[in-house]
Amino acid sequence: MTRSSRPTPAELSVVGIDIGKDVFHIVGFSGDGRIVLRRKIRRLALTAAFEKLPRCIVGLEACLSAHFVSRMLRKLGFEPRIIPAKYTKPFVKGQKNDYNDAEGIAEAALRPNLKLVSEKTQDQLDLQALHRVRSRLVSRRTATINQIRAFLIEQGITVRTGARALRNSPSCTTEQTRSHRVWPTSLSDASLPRTPRWSTRSSGGMPMPQSKPRATISGKRSKYD
Repeated sequence: MTRSSRPTPAELSVVGIDIGKDVFHIVGFSGDGRIVLRRKIRRLALTAAFEKLPRCIVGLEACLSAHFVSRMLRKLGFEPRIIPAKYTKPFVKGQKNDYNDAEGIAEAALRPNLKLVSEKTQDQLDLQALHRVRSRLVSRRTATINQIRAFLIEQGITVRTGARALRNSPSCTTEQTRSHRVWPTSLSDASLPRTPRWSTRSSGGMPMPQSKPRATISGKRSKYD
């Protein structure tokens, strides 16, 4: 039997899928270990392609959309098995490519004592997404709080760690700022330091401050200091 022909129910025993963004690579083995299926299909044609295959074990690597594909295959009557990526790497032979990855996933799916990933429902994935979004927001809030505390401590104002401590200290911070004001009240203040001019003419692209020319021994001002 050739790999391009459609396998019969007696021949196909396991299928490995290498999941991609737009294209899936599938490799199928027979009961005696021969490759009887080797195909590349697009994501939108996945359901139609598997409807024509005999029902068997399908190995998937735990990655993006693996749970969605697993639920879809289970509705069609297949037995999907989601395998962690670290358990499929020892079964990949030869140069790493999509077909070799799918072949290694198919071989790993036949191992009886291999630890599998539990298939998540849509509600579980939605809850997981909410937790991840909240975790990112908390992380950004913590970074902003630490930056504010760093700005304040440069002015001699210390605030304890935590969002509640910063939230409860605006009045105290305002009084300390008014009584310990160290910056000038106007931009025309003589004590205001001048901002250096930056030049990239002779620094190989890196900005370097330009200093004001100073007088030399002869009494003339030098362009370069």
